[in-house]
Amino acid sequence: MTLAKIFVTGKVVKNPEKRFTQNDLAITSFTIDVNPQDESLVRVFTMGNLADTVEQTVKMGDSVIVEGRLQTNTFKTTSGKDKKIFEINASTVEKMSGSTSGAQTSTAQKENLVQFATEEISENLIDEDEIPF
Repeated sequence: MTLAKIFVTGKVVKNPEKRFTQNDLAITSFTIDVNPQDESLVRVFTMGNLADTVEQTVKMGDSVIVEGRLQTNTFKTTSGKDKKIFEINASTVEKMSGSTSGAQTSTAQKENLVQFATEEISENLIDEDEIPF
């Protein structure tokens, strides 16, 4: 079930894993820690060309910004309990810094991303005059 569009920043806790669908579509998945104080983990997956790029450039320890759709999936554990997992179907993954390269995103790039995110959010806001209550 798709819930919403989301922007998340976090640190990659495991190197991305790439696999292929039956139709040879590349899918790369990785997990990010979005809140180090309580180890809040979110699974991220990418498809197609983005999956190839992520596999080649993103490594464990990198800080990333992920844009995509938030989804929930339910599965049964071996003990029979229902569990929910939150996942992001990513449309954009931007590397902020790396453990191996040590590169930092420039201040201008960060400001552009914040400006983009602000514009994206403000375009989707509902006019208060349109609310019926």
